[in-house]
Amino acid sequence: MKTHSDFQIRPAHVEDVPIILELIRDLATYERAPHEVSATEEQLVNVLFGARPAAEVLLAFEGKSPVGFAVFFHNFSTWLGRPGLYLEDLFVKPENRGKGYGRALLVERAKIARERGCGRMEWAVLDWNESAIKFYRSLGAKPMDEWSVPIDASRDWKPRRDESGRSGAGARLGEESVAKEKTKIEDYAFLSDTQTGALVSRDGCVDWLCLPRFDSPACFASLLGDTRNGHWRFFPEGEVVETRRRYRGDSLILETEIETESGAVRLIDFMPPRGENPDIIRIVEGLRGKVPMQMELIVRFDYGQIVPWVRKDHSGLEAIAGPDGLILRTPVETYGKDLTTVAKFTVTEGEKVPFVLTWFASHKNPPRAINPDHALRDTEKFWRKWSEQFRGQGEWRDAVMRSLVVLKGLTYAPTGGLVAAATTSLPEQIGGPRNWDYRYCWLRDATFALLSLLRSGYREEAKSWRTWLLRAVAGSPAQMQIMYGVRGERRLDELEIPWLSGYERSAPVRIGNAASNQFQLDVYGEVLAAMWQADRLGIKLEEPDWAMMVQLMKFLESNWQKPDEGIWEVRGGRKHFTHSKVMAWLAFDRAVKLVEECGCAAAEHYGRWQKIRDLIHAEVCERGYNPRRKAFTQVYDSDALDASLLTIPLVSFLPATDERVRNTIEAIERELMEDGFVLRYRPEQCGVDGLPGREGVFIPCSFWLADCLYLLGRKKEARELFERLLDLRNDLGLLSEEYDPREKRQLGNFPQAFSHVALIRAARILRDEDVLLRSED
Repeated sequence: MKTHSDFQIRPAHVEDVPIILELIRDLATYERAPHEVSATEEQLVNVLFGARPAAEVLLAFEGKSPVGFAVFFHNFSTWLGRPGLYLEDLFVKPENRGKGYGRALLVERAKIARERGCGRMEWAVLDWNESAIKFYRSLGAKPMDEWSVPIDASRDWKPRRDESGRSGAGARLGEESVAKEKTKIEDYAFLSDTQTGALVSRDGCVDWLCLPRFDSPACFASLLGDTRNGHWRFFPEGEVVETRRRYRGDSLILETEIETESGAVRLIDFMPPRGENPDIIRIVEGLRGKVPMQMELIVRFDYGQIVPWVRKDHSGLEAIAGPDGLILRTPVETYGKDLTTVAKFTVTEGEKVPFVLTWFASHKNPPRAINPDHALRDTEKFWRKWSEQFRGQGEWRDAVMRSLVVLKGLTYAPTGGLVAAATTSLPEQIGGPRNWDYRYCWLRDATFALLSLLRSGYREEAKSWRTWLLRAVAGSPAQMQIMYGVRGERRLDELEIPWLSGYERSAPVRIGNAASNQFQLDVYGEVLAAMWQADRLGIKLEEPDWAMMVQLMKFLESNWQKPDEGIWEVRGGRKHFTHSKVMAWLAFDRAVKLVEECGCAAAEHYGRWQKIRDLIHAEVCERGYNPRRKAFTQVYDSDALDASLLTIPLVSFLPATDERVRNTIEAIERELMEDGFVLRYRPEQCGVDGLPGREGVFIPCSFWLADCLYLLGRKKEARELFERLLDLRNDLGLLSEEYDPREKRQLGNFPQAFSHVALIRAARILRDEDVLLRSED
């Protein structure tokens, strides 16, 4: 990028003090703190041009107009035994950016540092200033920690690609990089082979991968730590001009195009649906010109802790530790450096360079090598065949289809179980403790997903899930859990991983989920509602299945009156949550309907279930509705609101037009909305969850509000809210669980099945396709 022909840089003189103060004030305004500037011209004269100057200033001019400056001073490195230069401020006026002025100021300062024998240069950047972070990274800046970025001034310094991690924390040039700037949650793509999943950053780095299952220990865990915890990255040696990405059609085949000054490449990432041995395949394809590339592979088994034994065998590079083995097969020569596998290669137009990473049990030999091109063809065929079953068209077709693809990707194909998300411990508040492991099968999420898939034409997935459900809950009804492992495992003991620092320092990192031991009434309603709906849509209950449902209802008869932990899995003690009682009502209502409409034999229970259903309904209307607040409340006989109560009309407990329901919806609009989206509740006010801090708006609840507005006849508002929710998706159509309207970023585990299910359902309601709404959940 060329600077303006009249551009110049020179050291500041005492007569430039008014210009310096003006630029300081411009900088403070840009950094959102104009009120904090207390410097005066007199002060600047003394500290910059007095007997002992505290700092030096470089000024940049376009013609005679000042456009930027750099303020720096000497520090000292005890390890190097040499002085350094610290950059206090580097600023170019916003209207003059993009012309190379910032780069020129840094180069000039680097020349000064080298001339003075300095060992390094350092500076800091605000973590929200993404344009500055991107700029420094493009120059080859190496992060020291989450603030400082050094450059080794003892070498001939020139802008170059950062070889360490993608900023955030690192060391002087020549030392091992140990961390990187955190990619925002919404900047990840999702890969899946329908048994496990990976997250790939916008610049082509696999930061999360668990093998061989969703809930297996991760071999790439830099998502929750730093580069030392494992990742797999490709990047060009030259400066990146632009990147863009997409999924290939209705699939989970990711294509990332990287433009450089010397040409362009396409990085094709995918995971072929498979049997025993999972693969992640990455193909670097030359599009234009000639692009020198680098690969960096850091394998760390057991959530980024265990450094494997690496050897070349079986026509590949093997990494083995404990029960796990990985083999990398590629025609490119690789070599080891600082416990990292690296490679350098050049891609020309039309050339394809494949890399295949395969997991195997370490006590066995690796599987035979696969043909990457054939695997790509077969994977594309798999997704095309699957997506063609989709029956929906019309408005929002692509958004719904992408959500269905996500649900398929979160399904564990061998059993039919569906995990809530592909990750653990992505925070609900950056820096906070609300970090949970979502790599398990929640009955609630999965029942909603079953209905979404079934209504969209995916009967086999729905049948497989129902079979998984019946196996998982088999046994004593008193022992039914709210979640299970992908094969129906019940022991999901929760522990904390101390060696992972957490996503953007959001600790602790948790493995397992203690909520699996909670008592939650709502799951009974969701299971019975799913069985009734599936029966109506053609997946009939068989006699053993119905016998199990009867046993569940017998248990519920004796336990619906008890307090529980509720839909939000609070850790502040059991309470009589209104939503839980509504869902207990739903269980009895759907059990009655299964007898009335589906011919299920339960004559001896039918009358009793009717009475309990009506009893619960009356109790909820009496104790769950607060006449003074004019709203149904979170807990019996309380004042707090809860967005879960938006489901009251969605399960047909009461119609949306009922005055009490209308009042509740309006109260939630007044009190639980931030920036036009819905909070679950206000934890700082109701104190039910036993945790400090706040959280973002809850995406599924916001979709529920759109549903309710539509049912109230406020169709224009419903559509506007739905469209705004669609805008929260990333460029690939993916959603997490929550959104921070202040920082404009997604929060929570990713991608989130519950959010995508809510999107699918809202689209059906807003298109008037949910013809069963008046009589179902």
